[in-house]
Amino acid sequence: MNVQSHFADLDTPTGVMRTYIHRPVGDGHYPTILFYSEIFQQTGPIERAAKLMASHGYAVMVPEVFHELNPIGTVLGYDDAGREKGNADKEAKDVQGYDSDNVALIKFAAQQDWCNGQFGAMGYCIGGHLAFRAALQPEVKATACFYATDLHIQVIPNAPGQHSMERLDDIKGELLMIWGKQDNHVPSAGLAKIHKALGETNISHTWHEFNAGHAFMRDEGDGGRYDAQTAQLGYQLALNLFSRKLR
Repeated sequence: MNVQSHFADLDTPTGVMRTYIHRPVGDGHYPTILFYSEIFQQTGPIERAAKLMASHGYAVMVPEVFHELNPIGTVLGYDDAGREKGNADKEAKDVQGYDSDNVALIKFAAQQDWCNGQFGAMGYCIGGHLAFRAALQPEVKATACFYATDLHIQVIPNAPGQHSMERLDDIKGELLMIWGKQDNHVPSAGLAKIHKALGETNISHTWHEFNAGHAFMRDEGDGGRYDAQTAQLGYQLALNLFSRKLR
């Protein structure tokens, strides 16, 4: 499907959140995917990934994840300065801010003619964690998490009992967990910890580990990380999940 793109500035309890919306051309009603970026916000690779998903018949919303901490429209570079700023933002925003962002996104989308009321979530890196966090919302029926950082440790500020892995009982939809076995951000011990925790629940989930490093879905920056063939497998797994659960 051909894709159109626009944006909306949503009011949240922590400030205005610019949200980029990619959806099929025309007046159809589509399942909506909350798509969470890396620490760099909506870069070229994130926009291209969102449009790819939209071309399969979804409305894809990409919020500025650190909207409280940056001017509207901020995009960080894939360089040392961008990583330093993005990681500082990650350590400054508490998890309740992401929860209120999710509520605002779902409320806004549910009022739009292009949304059919079916919600999923997807994200890369910290965005994989934020997609996991979105799965706590009862409306979210399917979630694809790509190499989600900081699930196995505490980096994002949390109130007691609010770490994402402490709220597994609130997840009612299906999870797709995708990892790179050579990911230095989520080492084997971290993968084992997350896998064990999920295995001790009744959450419907699938688990895939590829021989790839961190950010293997990203087609720009940090030369040598992108694995196009594995990325295509990742997209197909996510599309399979959303097709089964949101249509």
